[in-house]
Amino acid sequence: MRHGQFTWGMAGAAGLSLALVLIGLAQPCAAQTYPAQNVTMIVAFAPGGIADVVARLVGQKLSERLGQTVVIENRGGAGGNLAAKVVSSAAPDGYTILATTSALAVNETASKNKGFSTDDLSAIAMVAISPDVLAVHPSNPAKDLRQFIAAGKEKSFTYGSAGVGTGPHIGAEYFFREVAKVKAVHVPFTGGAPAVAAAIGNHVDAIVLTLPTVTPQINQGGLRGLGLASATRNSAVPEVPTYGEMGFPDVHSGSWVGFFAPAKTPVPVLAKLNAEINEIIKGAEAQQKLKVIGFDPIVKNRGETDAYFRSEIATWGKMTRAVGFSLD
Repeated sequence: MRHGQFTWGMAGAAGLSLALVLIGLAQPCAAQTYPAQNVTMIVAFAPGGIADVVARLVGQKLSERLGQTVVIENRGGAGGNLAAKVVSSAAPDGYTILATTSALAVNETASKNKGFSTDDLSAIAMVAISPDVLAVHPSNPAKDLRQFIAAGKEKSFTYGSAGVGTGPHIGAEYFFREVAKVKAVHVPFTGGAPAVAAAIGNHVDAIVLTLPTVTPQINQGGLRGLGLASATRNSAVPEVPTYGEMGFPDVHSGSWVGFFAPAKTPVPVLAKLNAEINEIIKGAEAQQKLKVIGFDPIVKNRGETDAYFRSEIATWGKMTRAVGFSLD
């Protein structure tokens, strides 16, 4: 009996080893045959937003490079959580991709009941980043950020953002409360466009948004940019100083756009998508289109992308906890 059991165990072990070998061989094969059908790119926000603009730029070029149609599907809602949950539960085969922003990193701390974790996603690529900008109506007496904050110490003010829990909202709350020590009343809007319209109509004292949302209005004189939450100035609005130049060093807040797949997607497929997307971003057309609206293009390999995303979760987690914000 023992001999029989031993023989069965050896056979079982041999079978398991064979299965593992076959799985190992299947992953490179998956990359060689990928993609064999259309790829669905689910954008976590509404059409016209920064995630949508970048996703459509990348999606069009990715279709050409992969030889398959990349279908863009907008699924806004719950601060980006709705789309992320859909992708996190999709088949891990590379045919369902998430296009989202730094909201994904913010929500990992701010939302405990979102129905998924970032561990349920694999980072593919980070492609663009842009700083937050504080802008006011041209009639505002403050000519620069120093004057605006000085006035805020005397009297509270309102500021608009693209919604509760967005990166610009959390970044602004952290700056106003923890750094500038002023009382600011947040007025959330349903997106960047309504917030910009409110600022142009002088219905709020200021807005804090990701730069591409405001770049045209600043350049056309409809709004005055007072400060960029970045280490350096941005070529899209070269006259707008950084927070550091205005006496608030080390204040860095901005939004990136990145692509993710369900966890357990074969590594060769993730690597292929990373390589193809990076080649798109390196191209002159993508570089020009991103920079003119206020994005800095990013090219990172998969390891660098994952490390950066993890660091962003920690950074946004610190700010989110500091201002006591929760979506739950």
